[in-house]
Amino acid sequence: MKAIPLTPRKKVALELWRVHENNLRREHVLQQLFWECTLRCNLQCRHCGSDCKQASEQRDMPAEDFLRVLDSVAARLDPHRVFVIISGGEPLMRKDLAEVCTEISRRGFPWGMVTNGLALTTERYRQLLKAGLRSITVSLDGLEADHNWMRCNPLSFQAADHAITMLTQTTNLTYDVVTCVNRRNYPHLSDLRDYLIKKGVGRWRVFSVFPVGRAAEVPEMKLTPEEFRGMFDFIRQTRQEGRIRVDYGCEGFLGNWEGEVRNHLFTCQAGVTVGSVLADGSISACTSIRGRYYQGNIYHDDFMDVWENRFQPYRDRDWMRKDECGDCSYFRYCRGNGMHLRDEEGRLLFCNLNKLREGLG
Repeated sequence: MKAIPLTPRKKVALELWRVHENNLRREHVLQQLFWECTLRCNLQCRHCGSDCKQASEQRDMPAEDFLRVLDSVAARLDPHRVFVIISGGEPLMRKDLAEVCTEISRRGFPWGMVTNGLALTTERYRQLLKAGLRSITVSLDGLEADHNWMRCNPLSFQAADHAITMLTQTTNLTYDVVTCVNRRNYPHLSDLRDYLIKKGVGRWRVFSVFPVGRAAEVPEMKLTPEEFRGMFDFIRQTRQEGRIRVDYGCEGFLGNWEGEVRNHLFTCQAGVTVGSVLADGSISACTSIRGRYYQGNIYHDDFMDVWENRFQPYRDRDWMRKDECGDCSYFRYCRGNGMHLRDEEGRLLFCNLNKLREGLG
């Protein structure tokens, strides 16, 4: 597909950003550490990439095992500069979550979490704040009918709405709402934006589905090329209005849209500044990345040894220069797109830029 030339200003910005990214890869200082604390979930969402269930065959990781990882990190890095993000599954499926997070705080690590909000009662929220909660993301995929359809639960919107109310009433807490844009909620993005503004939400993050897990089997998840471009028109317009800060997620390179729909240019920090410990002990980066790219396991490797001496596929991505990326003039800036968009064989599952070009007609 023919490349759309970058504007001169955009090209200069991307060249400067490329130098910045090269420095990050060379230094690869750990800044964020995800902990997939459970694969259990209290919902069965249509877009879930991990296919989590109420009862997972993989048992929850014992808290002491992850805390040993943090001790390894703290022996080499300042824990106050490494942000721990609790994810799942649904983290609130763990009854000991507040106790574990208290220990994370006691070791000097700031921490936050991602939740669907269904089990975030007032009491549990109070416990998490006492345990040192610094940031939280709540998923909301539309107004009531659209959200409940996506989450396959008639109580899901009510719970998420309650969670958001608690967040907006809390001082000294960083929070945002994240929305998966799909064909069903796309026509109602303006209504959802207005709802969030009325609730007092200041930060909103949107993303589009990539074809993995359940999402690959639900046609309504996949935006048409025209809707895909329309989503970015909506984001840009909303940012210009200035009533709520909305950003597109780190899903992929966007060409001339870079710098207009999020507060930074495209970057995939998986394995560069972002690492993860998965529920089975696997050492990875973004929790959406497939098994072939795991770099070790905490049950037979030291996490920091792995972080410092492996992760080469993440830090030197020239191996991605193949197939449709082989002769792409944007590879210099894109570097093969996000790692989570590569399958087990290294093939690119989705190119945001190609989708935008299709939308031109």
